[in-house]
Amino acid sequence: QVQLVESGGGLVQPGGSLRLSCAASGIAFNFYVMGWYRQAPGKQRELVAHITAIGTTNYADSVKGRFTISRDNAKKTVYLQMNTLKPEDTAVYYCNARKYDIYWGQGTQVTVSS
Repeated sequence: QVQLVESGGGLVQPGGSLRLSCAASGIAFNFYVMGWYRQAPGKQRELVAHITAIGTTNYADSVKGRFTISRDNAKKTVYLQMNTLKPEDTAVYYCNARKYDIYWGQGTQVTVSS
């Protein structure tokens, strides 16, 4: 059974930082493209960042220079370091695993507010 379990969300003030984690099980993690998506209220889910099996990364323009995606294949975990957070980063953040199939986590809420 495939599971993607996100953690690390919460409430943070503008300018603050959070680190999201996504622990995977039930997949050959090393071979999957891992991604983070987010969905704000009333908006479509959008790609935040992804990292390929060999470590190539891609970011949405809105987070470039502020967010960093990384992976630890030994721990089967992907991370999203989020710095200089803005209120517009408020959303539910979802972990995604993609190769031949696509899997989603249940999401973790990130709220940026003073």
